[in-house]
Amino acid sequence: MANSFPDQLAAGVRARRGSLRLSQRELAELAGVSERFVRFVEQGKRTVQLDSLIALLDTLGLELRVQTRTSPAARALAGPRAHELPGHGEPEDGPEARP
Repeated sequence: MANSFPDQLAAGVRARRGSLRLSQRELAELAGVSERFVRFVEQGKRTVQLDSLIALLDTLGLELRVQTRTSPAARALAGPRAHELPGHGEPEDGPEARP
């Protein structure tokens, strides 16, 4: 899969390192990780240590974000929205409040 997350991450790290004109060794030293780790990230290796990855991204001025997906499959997993469920969106106090 050409657009997998590891592949996108690898391309982003390679591009940013290149724009900063850093060698893999220089980046590794600045981030406090091994040159081998930098190479693995840039190759899209599927298993990397998260703390080392965050240090590497931080050094490059990049960040890792977790966002809700907008794909149909992700929406299906999320189920109905809370305001669409019966009993939600009604006032908690007042004459229509339930006992």
